[in-house]
Amino acid sequence: MDLTTAFETYAQEHRQKYMALYLALRDAIVHGRLAPGERLPSSRALAADYGLSRGTVNAAYDLLAGEGYVTSGVGRGTFVSRLPAGEGAATAERSAEAVPPRLSAWGARAVSLPPRERAAHGFAVHYGTAETDAAAFPAAEWHRAMYAAARASAAHGAAFDARGWLPLREAVARHLGRARGIAATAEQVVIVNGSMQALALLVQLLVDPGDPVVIEHPGYGGIRRAVLAAGAEPVPAAVDERGLVPAPWRARLLVATPNRQFPTGAVMPLERRLALLRWAAGADAWVVEDDYDSEFRRAGRPVEPLKSLDAQGRVVFVGTFSRTMYTGLRLGYAVLPDALLPAFLALKGLYEPHPTAMTEQRAMAEFMKNGGYERHLRRMKRLYSRKYEALIGGLREKLAHAFATQPQDAGLHVYARWTGSREAYLELIEACARRGVTWTDVSYCDASGEPVCAAAFGFSGLTIEQIRFGLDVIAQAEAEGLGSRKGGIRSV
Repeated sequence: MDLTTAFETYAQEHRQKYMALYLALRDAIVHGRLAPGERLPSSRALAADYGLSRGTVNAAYDLLAGEGYVTSGVGRGTFVSRLPAGEGAATAERSAEAVPPRLSAWGARAVSLPPRERAAHGFAVHYGTAETDAAAFPAAEWHRAMYAAARASAAHGAAFDARGWLPLREAVARHLGRARGIAATAEQVVIVNGSMQALALLVQLLVDPGDPVVIEHPGYGGIRRAVLAAGAEPVPAAVDERGLVPAPWRARLLVATPNRQFPTGAVMPLERRLALLRWAAGADAWVVEDDYDSEFRRAGRPVEPLKSLDAQGRVVFVGTFSRTMYTGLRLGYAVLPDALLPAFLALKGLYEPHPTAMTEQRAMAEFMKNGGYERHLRRMKRLYSRKYEALIGGLREKLAHAFATQPQDAGLHVYARWTGSREAYLELIEACARRGVTWTDVSYCDASGEPVCAAAFGFSGLTIEQIRFGLDVIAQAEAEGLGSRKGGIRSV
């Protein structure tokens, strides 16, 4: 398959190599140079042929699959789809006539970002970090709240307030005061469409193109994407076993996960929290505290959020219901300092002059008011504690020689650092995927550029039986892979 000319042409126009490869393959398909049913090279082979990383090739293949140009499956390979009659010629005509839109600098940055990793589908066991236990969710109680909210919305409408439904903001403020020690009023709470919306809006609001923004390394990829889309410069901040390491950064914004660092799970001690607040006050900077899953505390003393220590009004606390309720509920909240609130509301009101998901907001307010939310959290804490014990116990029993883990008092995933070589880790990922088991890869390069291979084993969306089954599969694949590297016959 000769794609060299097309790839080189597109590579001159697109900074992202995965997009150049995607366009070259797409053109070959729609013009018939790649026939329906033809098998494409493996990502490893194509990466070697064109001097690319396998991640770049996989990103291009994912785009082609998402648009129906190819089909793929674990262990089967990737094949050109059979397009409807005339589709190839029509697509070719449209491609020849279409003029690429002239985007703003912001738009060009946004579309040039690599695609987000997609959750695994079709696997027997996926240790994902964003799933919840749908079977344990109080569906009947929630459906009653939704039905009542829908009737109320139809009868009375809703106030046009970018902050969101007032009773929900009041309920959030009460909950944070009781459970987290955050003294906030309903006026300081803004309801958002998931925590990522709040994070992206804050970056847009507080930094200009070229400004430095301090982010954790390793850290949550969505934060880095938001910083890059704004044209700002991500400044990686070191993370150790006690979380983010404070430093005298020259920046006006820092985004951190002090209550449970993502992905390591480290909890920041009090002296570091106070150091961050002193830095923010001295640098005239803002700190965004992303509290993504520390609600689920199993043991130990409750962690005092950075926001509860914030006497200078420098911290924005961001939380989400997508982890505590269910993933499809795109509701989150931000608690803002008084000085920042008007500007944040102005920006949010530009995108949403009328708040969205008002039925869900009404239902959530009632669910919290009548005690359903706290009952649900108590049940889920007990259930997730049992799942955590099954996972951490299995990792230590079956894979202690391969993955290093630390006990964690809260959260919905276990961070496990691979103790072997990078090549062996990548082989294990492929071998397990062929057997239907995947996890969230959170590998990164340290300050010296050396790769650190690590996994985030999410357990919240799995049954205990699935957790144990998946660990058995990983342990068997790891043992057989180790045997093959020692000269044995590899069977995975």
